[in-house]
Amino acid sequence: MGQTIEADPSLVRPLQRTTWRFYVLCGVLTTIVGIGVAGYVTQLQTGLAVTGLNDKVSWGLYISNFVFFIGISHAGTLISAILRVSGAAWRRPITRMAESITVIAIVIAAAFPILDLGRPDRIINVFLYGRIESAIMWDFVSIFTYLTGSIIYLSLPMIPDAAILRAKYQLGRFRGFLYKLLAGRWTGSRLQQIGLKKAIGLMAIIIIPVAVSVHTVVSWIFGMTLRVGWHTAIYGPYFVVGAIFSGIATIIIAMAVFRRVYHLEKYLTVKHFRNLGVLLLVLDIAIIYFSLSDYLTAAYGSQTQDVRWLAALSTGPYAVLFWGMLIGGFIVPAVLLSLNRTRSVAGITIAAILVAVGMWVERFLIVVPTMAVPQVPFDWGVYQATWVEWAITAASIAAFALLYAIFSKIFPIVSMWEVAEETETISEAVAEAEEVTT
Repeated sequence: MGQTIEADPSLVRPLQRTTWRFYVLCGVLTTIVGIGVAGYVTQLQTGLAVTGLNDKVSWGLYISNFVFFIGISHAGTLISAILRVSGAAWRRPITRMAESITVIAIVIAAAFPILDLGRPDRIINVFLYGRIESAIMWDFVSIFTYLTGSIIYLSLPMIPDAAILRAKYQLGRFRGFLYKLLAGRWTGSRLQQIGLKKAIGLMAIIIIPVAVSVHTVVSWIFGMTLRVGWHTAIYGPYFVVGAIFSGIATIIIAMAVFRRVYHLEKYLTVKHFRNLGVLLLVLDIAIIYFSLSDYLTAAYGSQTQDVRWLAALSTGPYAVLFWGMLIGGFIVPAVLLSLNRTRSVAGITIAAILVAVGMWVERFLIVVPTMAVPQVPFDWGVYQATWVEWAITAASIAAFALLYAIFSKIFPIVSMWEVAEETETISEAVAEAEEVTT
């Protein structure tokens, strides 16, 4: 660990060489973000009247995106922490990839409640008049805590790599400043190594309950509201499992992209895809179980509002999205992940893409149809998202990809010291085995 490690050139090369394709990608993503910013400026000038939100359906794409991005934020901190605590050595090449997803996704997610307010200055009221009895207040506190913990959990393992890059590579003043700031007085001494491992292990233990609490609290915003389709105790575990499900899918997509673009086949092997594929399959089965329990309970009770809500989902205006989510987002990925012929890198990646899209649709179907169901004998609510909402939604996805791409050009996307440590451990084990044999 520390400066004594010889960094693999294949891990540093993406930081040293930037092709024209990267700049084109950043240009396209920046343009999409710019269109979203223009849409938001329009909303600021005109008000929420430029959106499809109304007095009946007051939550739409913004809150759907908020729940979705909070969900994929569980990709890194929770998955990485669980694998680290359980001692799974194969996780080493994917930890930083996962942990960076967490921080970026939380930052994107935190913007949507502000967008949904219409007037961003009203966020001050949370501090001035916030009530501890409110689930929204719980959500604000838990997300802030989660973001702080995730930044710390991401930064700690980057210290040795920053020290290596600071000492051995000249990558420009800006990156040099970041490496110097992050590495601090790191020298790689035995005492520093012990202290760093203890700090990482402690943060891994702390971040797991924090991550679980975040999406549980998000679910309570819905579950503690007396609305058909929302008022159910199953939402807590349902949201947490769904968050990990979409998070793993996001990691797999990121792995496939970086493996191809940065030529990391040596580190991101078929084994990593298959291991995550198994986790994705288990969570897919769990999501199918929770969905069946939720819809079957509502259907069996046959209360008027439940029947109208289920009819809207299964045969009404949301039927295409509903059946597309169940078949394309849950069942087809389960088949792809179960068969040996399709459990390849390509097959697992396709399954992950279907899951990510399916989980976004699932979040939308949680928010909008429920609000459209009339709580009293009045007409149904109608919601049609406008170009402003779609532009901001596209901008959020583009911003996520842009920040992730820039991060991969500042820091090694695969942790150099963790991979080197694994190699040293394997070498020592081989040497010991040879000694025993002789």
